[in-house]
Amino acid sequence: MRNDITDIEGLAVGQAEDAGAKTGVTVVLCDAPAIAAVDVRGGGPGTRETEVLNPAGLVKSVDAVVLSGGSVYGLGAGDAVCAALGAQGRGYALMERPGVPASPIVPAAILYDLANGGDKDWGGAPPYPALGRAALEDAARGAPVRLGRAGAGFGAMAGTQAGGTGSASMTRHDGITVAALACVNSFGSVLMPGTECYWAWPFERDGEFGGARPPSGWTTPGESWGAAKLDPAPRENTTLAVVATDAALTPEEARRVAVMAQDGMARAIRPVHTPFDGDVVFALSTARRELPEPRALNMARIGAMAADMLAIAIARGAFQSRGR
Repeated sequence: MRNDITDIEGLAVGQAEDAGAKTGVTVVLCDAPAIAAVDVRGGGPGTRETEVLNPAGLVKSVDAVVLSGGSVYGLGAGDAVCAALGAQGRGYALMERPGVPASPIVPAAILYDLANGGDKDWGGAPPYPALGRAALEDAARGAPVRLGRAGAGFGAMAGTQAGGTGSASMTRHDGITVAALACVNSFGSVLMPGTECYWAWPFERDGEFGGARPPSGWTTPGESWGAAKLDPAPRENTTLAVVATDAALTPEEARRVAVMAQDGMARAIRPVHTPFDGDVVFALSTARRELPEPRALNMARIGAMAADMLAIAIARGAFQSRGR
């Protein structure tokens, strides 16, 4: 086990960065179309192809998910990944017809890192299509998931501290695995005010984000937000996440897992889902294992695990970025 989202058989992760522009892209690549759903919170999201994930819609699965920095410019990374997968013959088609390409299903979401430093003076040629292609190639090579300042989390900030990319996974007693990947650029803080302790500390395993614990006698300081950003602006803050399982879920069940996983953000970031955030959680099912009966109970367990893994992933991402 690598303690990241690639512990889900059938998923690969690619990451690419532009150090000069202080931004990047992350691609979660499915080796076969995966059942998918999405849940969007906060007041300022930026997304591509999320409406297609409505459980009542025609298309039930995706070929990849793209997370990108760059605000609206970053949506170009999804276009590039779609084009590259289409050139490989991947995508949805109601029926095969000569000369008619399939349509790759590539939902995407962006975070705002335009004001986080770096040279963003790219004129009419933003770097995101190239970064999207590079991240897709990275995923196809089976590259390891890099934590901290990597991929879409390269230029991210968690409150006034460094944000970043984090991931975590857990396998149940019956062999079902649940995992999360997060790119953290939140308005809220991941640290408890006045401490080096992460809000997600109750979920930490083996010191994976430093092992700090609240000081003796520490109490929640009322209205204090600690290291949250004090001068927020619309669309400037977002945590993007993908949660995944190898259990076979329906689109409706995947949607419920995405909803439940949002609680992981609330466990790891304070405040969260504000008018200034554009928080998005995608849920993927690779359907490599049957979901045992009773289905509703086992789906709920997967959703609870997804929330825990997301809380850990958020803290790991910020922890791994500190001092870098």
